[in-house]
Amino acid sequence: MKIGDRVEIVAVPASLPSGMGTQALFEACAGRVFPVAGIDNGLLELHVGEIVGDKNYMHSIWIEPDCVRLRP
Repeated sequence: MKIGDRVEIVAVPASLPSGMGTQALFEACAGRVFPVAGIDNGLLELHVGEIVGDKNYMHSIWIEPDCVRLRP
């Protein structure tokens, strides 16, 4: 995968930090499609601000590639 690819979140990572709504945010993103905004240490950065009613770039998550699939 590369920056700009569109991916659908198909799984929520098993080990997420507790608190701050992290689990709820990942669950709300499941099944949605986002462009890859960055890649670092094998993780994909997705801008997900629209999920919480903000501009996309205002919130991001880092997710493992095996939790997403490429979309056209």
